[in-house]
Amino acid sequence: MRILIDASSLLLRSAGVKTYFYHWITHLRQQAGGDRIFAFPFLNELGELHHNRSVLCPRQTWPRLGLVYAAKFGWSPVVDLLTINTDVFHISNLVRNPPRRPLVTATIHDLTYALMPDVHTPANVQADTGYAERVLKKARRLIAVSENTRRDAVHVLGIPPDRVSVIYPGVAPVFFDVDAARVAEVRHKLGIEKDYVLFVGTIEPRKNVGGLLDAWESLADEFRDQFRLVIAGPEGWRSESVMARLEKGINGVRYAGYVPEQDLPALTAGARVLAYPSLYEGFGFPVAQAMAAGVPVITSNVSSLPEVTGPGGILIDPRSPAELASGLKSILLSPSLRERLAGAAKRQALRYQWDRCAQESLEFFREL
Repeated sequence: MRILIDASSLLLRSAGVKTYFYHWITHLRQQAGGDRIFAFPFLNELGELHHNRSVLCPRQTWPRLGLVYAAKFGWSPVVDLLTINTDVFHISNLVRNPPRRPLVTATIHDLTYALMPDVHTPANVQADTGYAERVLKKARRLIAVSENTRRDAVHVLGIPPDRVSVIYPGVAPVFFDVDAARVAEVRHKLGIEKDYVLFVGTIEPRKNVGGLLDAWESLADEFRDQFRLVIAGPEGWRSESVMARLEKGINGVRYAGYVPEQDLPALTAGARVLAYPSLYEGFGFPVAQAMAAGVPVITSNVSSLPEVTGPGGILIDPRSPAELASGLKSILLSPSLRERLAGAAKRQALRYQWDRCAQESLEFFREL
């Protein structure tokens, strides 16, 4: 079987989607056996994924990238050309017009454009609505990254349940075994001297960083003197109010900005707890990554987050800073609770293995 995967999502700023497609394609190729896995547009002359590229396209793929964007804007013959001699074309979300010949599949990461349009730009809502109508509703079968996302696909898009398979993503092995010396090195690099709470994610409305800051500011001064809140992530859409608060300065808060991928496992493993009060997630990579590192989480009781977290953390109402503040105090001031949650988190994270994800995905393709 020849499977062509639209890897154009690697061009996106969305960290979760880029993480998914990079590791997913890598592990599919490692386990493909007699099947042939191709990725577009990140190809070299042999049709192999450029593993060392995540944002910039190598020069020899620029013409191919131009074809992807032509396809995005509605030139269907381009997609037909790309998929000649292909059995399956798996679409991410930049190619908006499915081809006529091979079987079409796709991955659904979330449907927040429909469920929470106010946390997206109008342009994104329009684009994702068109993608759902032209690709998701017409695909032969779909992969959902969580059971919650599968339910959303059935209820929001009206897709028959038997057309959507849940295949959990994985966590990179490096998160499961982080060297203590590396943790110390990254902490020194970022100037983090005290025990810290960590948030990882883009500063945008859906991530609810403002709510996290509200919770932190409600804590007593002596608590905020004892611990630090580290915010790690780039500025995103509608981040102005949060960035203004961070730039003004809040007692005990350290804004680290974008943290390079090679530093993220150590930064995560060094945290006492991950705080992730997102308003909605299709999966939630920071939660799974923290649990893999043995770090308990405080996260939202909505969307896929209870499903992904399991017993590895405390669930709170993301719109209640008081609940979030209480959860932070519970874990940080109770070593026994933190130790129990850390062990449960590590066990829960074993569910999220890229090898398993790739094997289940290959079975998904072979059953088409």
